[in-house]
Amino acid sequence: MLSTTRLRRLREVLSGYVERGDVPGVVALVSRRGQTHVEVVGSTAYEGGRPMSHDTIFRVSSMSKPVTAAAVMTLVEQARLRLDDPVDDLLPELANRRVLRSMGAALDDTVPAHRPVTVRDLLTFTWGFGQVLAPPDAYPVLAAAWKLDIGMGEPRPRRMPDQDEWLRRLGSLPLMAQPGERWLYHTGADVLGVLVARAAGTTFDAFLRERMFGPLGMTDTGFSVPPESIDRLATGYQGEQPSLLDTVEEWTKEPPFFSGGGGLVSTVDDFLAFGRMMLRANGTRLLSRPTLATMMTDHLSPAQRALPYWIPDQFDGAGWGFGARVTTHRRTIADTPGAYGWDGGLGTSWRVDPAEEMITILMTQRAWSSPHPPAILRDFLTLAYQAIDD
Repeated sequence: MLSTTRLRRLREVLSGYVERGDVPGVVALVSRRGQTHVEVVGSTAYEGGRPMSHDTIFRVSSMSKPVTAAAVMTLVEQARLRLDDPVDDLLPELANRRVLRSMGAALDDTVPAHRPVTVRDLLTFTWGFGQVLAPPDAYPVLAAAWKLDIGMGEPRPRRMPDQDEWLRRLGSLPLMAQPGERWLYHTGADVLGVLVARAAGTTFDAFLRERMFGPLGMTDTGFSVPPESIDRLATGYQGEQPSLLDTVEEWTKEPPFFSGGGGLVSTVDDFLAFGRMMLRANGTRLLSRPTLATMMTDHLSPAQRALPYWIPDQFDGAGWGFGARVTTHRRTIADTPGAYGWDGGLGTSWRVDPAEEMITILMTQRAWSSPHPPAILRDFLTLAYQAIDD
């Protein structure tokens, strides 16, 4: 159970972040063994926003990744996709890959890929291409990727081409590493969205609505916000002196590209429903227990965890499952081995903890100022786990 006395600390600390102006508002949820506690503090904007509420809509950015992985696994369960099959038939743009001799090599200084890219490679982000924590002109391949507008930065739904053109552009670039060689962030999830669409013969958006959001009752989750709900979209901010992240208009119309890596908007209640499905804590069974266990298993080898182009300590005490981080051993009170989840760099976080039968969700709309989790998230997780009272 959760201690109601200890949970009071959660509101006190979150209120402090709002009062100091670190965030305009926050919605935080802790759910364990049927007991759910929600704190709603502040407003949706620094000036003129409406009060935060259960149904406030947030840009969840990279929290889209585990949703995309779950969508892929529904097709794996139907034998329409196989984890270790090459993706060449459905994604011919990614067939016959060339690989850079080194990260700093010219785009034509390549060698053949040792093998094709598989579905598993995409799910584990080891397929050979991804975002890099470096200036856009740090490497020739990175400069080319930024120039092609294939999504190397924060989510910008109106700036992406349609899926076929996006994949054509991506396929024109060499891989940064051999398939299966190392973990590279983000882009694999966007490729998975295209893979699902082609395997299912529909759009990725329609597939998610029919096969996941509808059955789970995730009525406010999607790639855009309908006109009647736009007043519930929290204002997004970025920077040390917070400036507007984007305009509301960027989210009012269906985007050209449905980004499986970072394109979703959602609410705390919708992600609670998704978390309950992952923990098999409600009556909706979208995926079998063995499938969920496979998703929430660390699939990375020590060599794949070497991160020369990302945060060096990303996998301290953790690995990567399908579409999200998996805790492998305890470093803090909030690190339960087997916990699975991921964060959105625009200010959100979602985790499920099978051992504790627990779901934690934090929703703000102040973008992270570095790749390391902000203090509000670290404090939230500590306060959620200190409330366990058994």
